[in-house]
Amino acid sequence: MMSIEDALAAARATLTRVEPAAAHRMQAEGALVVDIRPHANRAEEGEIPGSVPVERIHLEWRLDPASEHRLPEVHADLPVVVVCNEGYASSLAAADLKRLGLHQATDLVGGYRAWRSAGLPVEPGGRPAVP
Repeated sequence: MMSIEDALAAARATLTRVEPAAAHRMQAEGALVVDIRPHANRAEEGEIPGSVPVERIHLEWRLDPASEHRLPEVHADLPVVVVCNEGYASSLAAADLKRLGLHQATDLVGGYRAWRSAGLPVEPGGRPAVP
């Protein structure tokens, strides 16, 4: 049996995680920033401008390059940075996306809160997640 700590370590072993400044540069260069935080967190704390809110339960369906339900901009070579509150759930999610064929999927070290603490751009939140 594997603990959540073991699962997290295994997921992170497959990723090249990025710090907030690097994620900001990646976004400017065309990476898709995907915010998997719950709506309540996005509404209360704000969002990263240009990010795409996707509920965790829909993530694989919207970002699987082979899925007919994927977002139109998704393809196997698209760099994707997954963002959660503090950088734990996003590691698990990014590893799942890599297994689906998004070879450049990664996550944000420290999550949205690290982005905000770094003084990077944020905007009022509360947009509905991609259906």
